[in-house]
Amino acid sequence: MATISELQHYLILFILFFITTQLLLSIYKKYSRKPTIHHLQLLPSPPALPVIGHLHYLSLSVHKCFNNLSKYGHLLYLRFGSYQCILVSSASLATEIFKRNDLAVSQKPVLNGNSKLFGNSSFLAAPYGDYWRFMKEVCMTELLGTIHLKRSKSVRHEELAKFLHKILEKAKEGETVDLGEEVTRFAKNTIIRMAINTKSDGEAEKVSELVTGAFELSAKMTLTHMMGPLKMLGFWVYRKRYMDVTGRLDEFMEKVVKEHEEPSGLENKDLLDILLEVQQDPTARVKITWNHIKAFLSELLIGGIGTTAETIPWVMAELINHPEIFKKVRDEIKSIVGSTRLVEESDISNLHYLQAVVKETMRLHPAAPMIPRKTNKDIRIGGFEIPANTAIAINAYVIMRDPNSWDKPNEFNPERFMISSTENPNETMSPKIINFLPFGAGRRMCPGKNLALAVLTTAVAAMVQCFDWKVGGGTDGEKVNMEVGPGITMRMAHPFLCLPAVHFNPFAA
Repeated sequence: MATISELQHYLILFILFFITTQLLLSIYKKYSRKPTIHHLQLLPSPPALPVIGHLHYLSLSVHKCFNNLSKYGHLLYLRFGSYQCILVSSASLATEIFKRNDLAVSQKPVLNGNSKLFGNSSFLAAPYGDYWRFMKEVCMTELLGTIHLKRSKSVRHEELAKFLHKILEKAKEGETVDLGEEVTRFAKNTIIRMAINTKSDGEAEKVSELVTGAFELSAKMTLTHMMGPLKMLGFWVYRKRYMDVTGRLDEFMEKVVKEHEEPSGLENKDLLDILLEVQQDPTARVKITWNHIKAFLSELLIGGIGTTAETIPWVMAELINHPEIFKKVRDEIKSIVGSTRLVEESDISNLHYLQAVVKETMRLHPAAPMIPRKTNKDIRIGGFEIPANTAIAINAYVIMRDPNSWDKPNEFNPERFMISSTENPNETMSPKIINFLPFGAGRRMCPGKNLALAVLTTAVAAMVQCFDWKVGGGTDGEKVNMEVGPGITMRMAHPFLCLPAVHFNPFAA
C-alpha cells in the first residue's frame, strides 16, 4: 500500500503534468489561431500586465469597473487572462452595432458557467438558429405575449394585493419595512406563480433558492473561463456543488411537471403548461426537450425576478429623494384613477408621467449594465476590423449616461421622456440613435420586457397611491443611500429601510 508521502508525490506529479499539458495546448492554440484575431490588438487598449492582461482592472462592481475603463476610449480591446473582448461605450457605436450589424452580432458568448449548467439547452445563450428563432416566436406569441399577459393578470393582481396588505399592516403598527426584501418576495411570488402556478410561499421560496443558487454558481464558473489553460480546474473546484444544484433543480422540476400532467383550465394555464403543449405538438417545426424547458424556466425566473426586484427599489428611492416628482406621479394617478379604487394594469397606458419616471430610473440604474454579444462574421465598427467569433461587451450603463446623447445625463429628470424627439432629440430617445438599453436592443432584446414593465410599473403606481414613505426611522428629509452593491447587476448596497404611512387604503370597506 502506498504511503501518504508517496500519494502526495503522485498528486504533485499529476498536477504538474496537468498544468504543463494545458499550457502546451494553450500555446498551440495561440499560434495556430487565425491571423485576423490580431486585428483586435490594433484597437485602443488600457495598459496591460503580462499573462493576466487587464484582469487587474476588474472590481467587485462590474458597472464601476467598465465605467472606469471607458475613460480610455469608447472602443477598447480588453484581455482578461486568455479571454479577449472589445468594450463598446458610446451611443453612436451601439447604434452602429445594432442597426448596421445586428445579424452579425446575433450570437452570445457562451462562457464556462452557462455551458456547464444548461449545456446546449439554454435559450438566452443559444446560437442564432432554428431553435432560438422558434423559441423567440413562442415567447412573443404564447409565453410572454399579449394573450398570456391578459390571462395571467389575475395572478399579478392577487400578488400585488397580498404585498399591499402586508405593507398596510406594517404601517398600522408603525413598523419599519425593508422595502428591498419585501419587493423581492413580491417579485418571486408573482413570477413563480405565472411560471408554475404555485400559491405556496414555501414552494416559491424553494424555487427561488434553487434558481438563485444555479445563477450564482454559473457566475462563479464563468469567472474560471478567464483562467486560460487552467480554466478546467474551475469546473473541478465547483463540481460537487454543480452536481448538487443541478440534481435538486431536476428533481424539483420533475415534480412540478408531474403536477402539470393533468390538463389545466384555460384561465389557470401557466407558462409550464404552454411549454408542455409546445413540446407535445407534433406539428411544431422544432422539437423541444425537457432540458430545454428546464433551462428556459430557470432563465425566465432569474431574469424576471432579478429585473423586477432590483428596479422597483431604485424607482422608489428616486421618488423618495425627489418629493416634487413623487407628488406629480401621485397627482397623475389621482386624475386618471380617482380616489376610490386601486390603480390597475389597464391604467398604466394613460399614466405617461409614471412611465417616464420608470424609464428614467432604468436609464440611470439598469438591471443589466452590460450587454454581451459575439460576432458571427467579420464586421467593421468605429473604423476598425472586428473578426468573427469576437466577444463584444456593450456598456449600457455608460451609454445611457453618454453626454453626447443625453442632456445632463447624471440627473434624474423624467421630463426628458415626456418630450418628443422632434422637439429636442437630445432629451429623449431618437429613432436614429440607440441610447436607451435597459432591455438590450436588436433581435436579441429581452423577450420578457412587457412582463417586467407590467409588474414593476403597476407595483410602483400602487406604492405611490397608497403610502407616504420616510427613510429609516421616519426622520423628515432623510435621503435614500444610492450606493450600488457588488456584483454583475445593479442591486442596492444597503438595506432599503422605510417607514410607510397609509395615504389611501383600497381595501377599506
